[in-house]
Amino acid sequence: MELIKEKWNSKDIEEFNTYLESIQRPEKIDFTIRTINTKMQVLAIPIPELRKIANQIHKGNFMSYLDAFNNQYFENTITNAVLINNIRDLKTKKHYISKLKIDNWATVDILKFNVKKQEKEYLDLAKEFLKSKQEFIRRIGVRILFNYTENDDLTEIFDIIDSLQNEEKYYVNMAVAWLMCELIIKNRNQTLKYLENHKLNDFTINKTISKCRDSYRVSNEDKEFLLKYRVKN
Repeated sequence: MELIKEKWNSKDIEEFNTYLESIQRPEKIDFTIRTINTKMQVLAIPIPELRKIANQIHKGNFMSYLDAFNNQYFENTITNAVLINNIRDLKTKKHYISKLKIDNWATVDILKFNVKKQEKEYLDLAKEFLKSKQEFIRRIGVRILFNYTENDDLTEIFDIIDSLQNEEKYYVNMAVAWLMCELIIKNRNQTLKYLENHKLNDFTINKTISKCRDSYRVSNEDKEFLLKYRVKN
């Protein structure tokens, strides 16, 4: 199928979805559904293949494609997310994220955010997303914070993390644990000082420790030291 277009119409979108159906991997569908825990229809097309498809669409008028808000399959959401990553303007990017159907961690984690020269604006967006009632929008908010792990002053980032102490949703807490692990790796001294009086919930601090202990980027000494913060259930 020709993917480089100046204008995408409804017939093109229908043809595109038919094309995706033609390259689906039926034998991988059940495994994919279990892995990403989605209720969407799944074709089990490998993500590297979807990236190639998105890169071809990007060579044309990819904004026209995004305007179709094609979310029929999980694979559509991945393609859309890869294309959204090419949008620099924050307001425009936020608009298309709002049209993205998200019910899983995988679609969230495909999204990338270039915060350079827009640090405050993206931090404000993260705070806004973290107030959402939608679990995976909140996960996006946490993922934006990954861009600040090397800041000289992490006070505001830790304040935001503390505000999530009552978070109950698994995929948000897991993202926070992942973020904490990255902070320990990239900003060890500030993060260890924060942990002295942290407000992480029991699940998140335990997952943070687990992720650090599984990481080859955390020293053996720190892996042992972090055990002092483990909460016994």
